[in-house]
Amino acid sequence: MFDCSILIFSEKIMKLYKDITKIAMVASLATAISGPTFAADTIKVGILHSLSGTMAISETTLKDTMLMLIEDQNNKGGVLGKQLEAVVVDPASNWPLFAEKARGLIEKDNVDAIFGSWTSVSRKSVLPVIEELNSVFFYPVQYEGEESSKNVFYTGAAPNQQAIPAVDYLMNDIGVERWVLAGTDYVYPRTTNKILKAYLKAKGVADSDIMINYTPFGHSDWQTIVSDIKSFGSEGKQTAVVSTINGDANVPFYKELGNQGIDASDIPVVAFSVGEEELSGLDTAPLVGHLAAWNYFMSVDAESNYEFIDKWTAFIGDDERVTNDPMEAHYIGFNMWVKAVEKAGTTDADAVQEAIIGITTPNLSGGVSAMMPNHHITKPVLIGEIQDDGQFDIIWETSGLVAGDAWSDFLPGSKDLIADWRKPLSCGNYNVKTAKCSGQNY
Repeated sequence: MFDCSILIFSEKIMKLYKDITKIAMVASLATAISGPTFAADTIKVGILHSLSGTMAISETTLKDTMLMLIEDQNNKGGVLGKQLEAVVVDPASNWPLFAEKARGLIEKDNVDAIFGSWTSVSRKSVLPVIEELNSVFFYPVQYEGEESSKNVFYTGAAPNQQAIPAVDYLMNDIGVERWVLAGTDYVYPRTTNKILKAYLKAKGVADSDIMINYTPFGHSDWQTIVSDIKSFGSEGKQTAVVSTINGDANVPFYKELGNQGIDASDIPVVAFSVGEEELSGLDTAPLVGHLAAWNYFMSVDAESNYEFIDKWTAFIGDDERVTNDPMEAHYIGFNMWVKAVEKAGTTDADAVQEAIIGITTPNLSGGVSAMMPNHHITKPVLIGEIQDDGQFDIIWETSGLVAGDAWSDFLPGSKDLIADWRKPLSCGNYNVKTAKCSGQNY
């Protein structure tokens, strides 16, 4: 299945393997071939990314990434002897529209898998549709955890693969004592910051040393907020901003930091949603020294990364186009899906969901990522420092791969929960104390 020796497991994941695997057995793969699945001339793949609206700055690139991956796979002969056909829709940064578009992809277009969403609010919109229609959905962006669906594969980072390691770095390596948790007002920042606040308090940080602020999508007037951050950081304690600001609000936020002279040496900002694509539209001079935590950077020194970059710039027809972390997540997820389909011998959702657990595929950092029983993957955690050319100098990374944790160890309602989608458990929120699966109801 995969080499667990290279993984950095959370305490909960370790408990999963000590306690739960005693009762969890990998069921035999379903081998019956569905007539409707194989009747079509092509295998259709849904692409559900915003091509307009506030999230287009980030999501359009992911649509193009999927088109590149599908074209490349078709050049290799397709999947199961069939060519893949991309079906692209635009939910237009309209969260209810994500559900409508997902339903159309499955019921009308008959796609066998969907790759899409960026924000957690769009994923939450899609989730009941995906579960009702029993489809397969790959979600490529960091998220807040507190979820493990039978139908969703989380190829972006869980909080223990991004947010918590970033806080550890700021606390242990920089000596941060005061914390600004700044985010866009939706489910990912609010839940992540709830986890981070609990984590900080467990580390002995006082409430008075934690400032939390939320702004709407597309927020542009940052003068007062940045001024408040500057004031909060002027009390003699090392202060940092942990940013879950998303979409095109990042542009005016970082510009205002520069306008008010907030230097990374004074109040460093570590971001979870600012990557190479976002920086390409900014004057990076005032941002040099600020940080981002991801699982991939374009500057990663690995042959697999150089090959990916060359393929991307050739496909897009622009040598200046950058790569970023969610692109790698789609790369990993798509290749895992292809392997699972080939292993199962069918695109049937149930068979693919079963076959994909334990699948491994190279990532772009020179390692190999695995799909865990909780539908999260293993990946390294990297912290990069913004350079004046819009790239990141990798200044810190984990010594091995980190397994994504679906449920936080730091929230009272979650710390006793695990997810394991292998039979006979087949549960996304199994309580290890009560030995019960509580059902989903996200």
